[in-house]
Amino acid sequence: MIAALVVRLVEFAHRYAVAIVLTMLALTVGAGWYAAGHLAIDTDVEKMLPRNTPWRQQEIALDRAFPQNADLLAIVIDGAIPGLADQAAAELTARLRAEPALFRFVRRPDGGAFFDRNGLLYMSAHQLQSVSQQLVTAQPVIGSLAQDPSLRGLFGALTLFLKGVAHGDVAPRQLDPTLTTLARAVENVIAGRNSPLSWGEILTGAKPHKRQLRQFVLAKPVLDYHSLEPGLQATAEIRRIAAALKLTPANGVRVRITGPIALNDEQFATLRQGAVRSTVLSIVAVCALLFAALRSVRLVAAILATLASGAVLTAAFAAATVGSLNLISVAFGVLFVGLAVDFAIQFSVRYRDQRHRLGGLDAALAGAAATIGPSLVLAAGATAIGFLSFVPTAYVGVRELGWIAGIGMVIAIILNFVLLPALLTVLRPRAEPEPIGFRRAAPLDRFLLHRRGRVRLLAALVAAAGLALLPRVSFDFNPLDLQNPHNQSVSTILDLIKDPDTSPYTAEILAPSLPAAENLAARLAQLPEVARVVTAASYVPDDQKAKLGIIGDLTLLLGPTLTPAATLPPPTDAEVLKAMADCRAALLAVAAPVGPQSPAARLARALQAAIERGPDIVAPLRHSLLAGLQPQLKKLATLIQAQPVTLASLPPQLRDDWITPDGRARVEVFPRGNTRDNGVLERFVAAVRTVAPDATGSPVTIQESGRLISHAFFQAGITAVVAITLLLAVILRSLRDVAMVIAPLLLAAILTLATTVLVGMPLNYANIIALPLLLGIGVAFDIYFVMNWRRGLSEHLQSSTARAVVFSAFTTMTAFGSLALSNDPGTSDMGQLLSISLAATLLCTLVVLPALLGPAPVKPAARDRCRS
Repeated sequence: MIAALVVRLVEFAHRYAVAIVLTMLALTVGAGWYAAGHLAIDTDVEKMLPRNTPWRQQEIALDRAFPQNADLLAIVIDGAIPGLADQAAAELTARLRAEPALFRFVRRPDGGAFFDRNGLLYMSAHQLQSVSQQLVTAQPVIGSLAQDPSLRGLFGALTLFLKGVAHGDVAPRQLDPTLTTLARAVENVIAGRNSPLSWGEILTGAKPHKRQLRQFVLAKPVLDYHSLEPGLQATAEIRRIAAALKLTPANGVRVRITGPIALNDEQFATLRQGAVRSTVLSIVAVCALLFAALRSVRLVAAILATLASGAVLTAAFAAATVGSLNLISVAFGVLFVGLAVDFAIQFSVRYRDQRHRLGGLDAALAGAAATIGPSLVLAAGATAIGFLSFVPTAYVGVRELGWIAGIGMVIAIILNFVLLPALLTVLRPRAEPEPIGFRRAAPLDRFLLHRRGRVRLLAALVAAAGLALLPRVSFDFNPLDLQNPHNQSVSTILDLIKDPDTSPYTAEILAPSLPAAENLAARLAQLPEVARVVTAASYVPDDQKAKLGIIGDLTLLLGPTLTPAATLPPPTDAEVLKAMADCRAALLAVAAPVGPQSPAARLARALQAAIERGPDIVAPLRHSLLAGLQPQLKKLATLIQAQPVTLASLPPQLRDDWITPDGRARVEVFPRGNTRDNGVLERFVAAVRTVAPDATGSPVTIQESGRLISHAFFQAGITAVVAITLLLAVILRSLRDVAMVIAPLLLAAILTLATTVLVGMPLNYANIIALPLLLGIGVAFDIYFVMNWRRGLSEHLQSSTARAVVFSAFTTMTAFGSLALSNDPGTSDMGQLLSISLAATLLCTLVVLPALLGPAPVKPAARDRCRS
């Protein structure tokens, strides 16, 4: 019945070929116009996830409570000295706030007026006491520099200190760190390198902590989710402003952008790199393989036109049903081409075979429809069922892909029986003088038939070995591993991960109140997997009475020093050189007793080299040595004005980051250990959930998304295999024949997954897309061979079907294998796994399946009549 229906359909297409071609052309153009105007690409990753799961509800609740913390660009500013990073962050924040069309808001989570005034309170009492003593010791220098903030004042103050050393008033080693720092800075200026002087280090004697050299600016950009790079305009503006402010490494500042928006945008930018070149090469290679399979430009043109029409019609269907493609369903084009080209190749190769046997075009089309038509219908039906099995899953991204690709298979098979025969009729390919197939494969056919027991045994052993490896198949749930590590956003976040205090992999809990949040924080802090816990209360310093006492003493001593009644006028170059010469003489006096390797001797040599340059050296020295002086003195004057900090006195913006207007409070939990290790993240999330089952945050989302996706594919795979088995049972009406279709498919799946274990390739969000393609192509190939065998064919490898299968697999492998060359690791992984799965499918179809089938169940005479 199926064969008769396909024959009638093909004969109809042959009879009304011109009308059908023109109608399909108009329909394709109309569908293309509709798809271009209505089909969008939505790059919002969150829309691919269901909203009704508990972990998504917790995530959504947190985002609603603190919307300012979602969809952020994190700007990381590193300075050669602490003052530079702070100043750069302040300037950049002010400029970005003046761009409301691009940024909803901009804030500094760890900087601003509040921290400038109260920063000393966040030190421990011991640290503050040590810093206070250093500042008291440096008070004469501070006073001198406040009155004369110039190179003359710097070297003059240093000369006074050196005289104190010579008189025994100051211990020589007390100045060694300062002299070493100054010597290094002067040497860099002489060598032409810009190396700003760290005045915090000079005044306190303490090297700056890495966190003091780094500042953050968080910006919430206006996003365009209809663009592949929704935050592109915002990030481009940040870079433009940073360049305008001269925030560059040459000036001691490095500005980098990361965060989820930047990560996604740069991933798409990576995908675009070389995309046109690889696409062109792929198309050329596919056309070459099609020509090798069909030996006819007209046949190749007919197939390409049929594929193009089917892809456009499927896109129009997607526009009408889902409206926009997500980052998973956009792969429907890849899957459509990979499977639809197989249908077209099978029909066209069978047409060539029948054309050689029967001669006429009309008879060849009817013969192809009668012999390959039922197999194609069954293959397309099974493939469509396989894709539609994803529709009931919870993962929205793959659900929409299954719906679009499943209907796409229906469209493809209809066009294969309508448009393709019509195009062949219009184009009228030449006759086929030679038989179609692989005649040289006869020895292999005989081997597989006569030694089928050995092949079956080997296949069973391979399957057993593969099954033993399956428990070691892993799923990498970390999307960061799918991105190019050389992208700025990725390298920046990898840098942040190294510091437990800046790791983005933090768990978050929404507590009903601040006291509840503090109680939860105390319990979480006891977990060995937790490095620290932060709540709004964490911003209220402890031991404030003692600290404010220390700061009060500093204020009495340094307050007048930092606010002189008047400052001296700027010196001339000659005055600067004289001050440098006087300082050099004092240095030599101090260095004489300790030798030429002392810090004093080193600085003396550096100053002598600078003095020899004359007045030309003054400006570079001023830029390098004094750039951070005034900001540091201003900052110091502000720091000694600290006031008691309470929850009520926290800045509104800071408080709003942690407490909602209705009193709910956010708890942020930082993991301990190397969070690049997925095992560390898994243990961290598990531990946090023992205390706070409703915890959310990036590590929770990453793991739950991975479980959701892997479960969706597992569920769809089981559903697809069961549904396809039932379809085959209804059509074939033989359990043995059904087993012959399913067994090679399962073996190919086992081989594919076992290979990922052997080569160390975990499954991930990207390469798992290869599994539906394996299912579709594998079941199609197996159906072709089983249907041939049912019609009496035992010499499978010599048939035109084998030729079609081989070239179909190579065509698909060429089209998708080029993805393995992508700069994007995720795309590259997908291309590699697609190639592996196709190779496994081809092996099982061409070698294992013929051995499983054995001799055909009909007489040789019948077999000769249907050899194809």
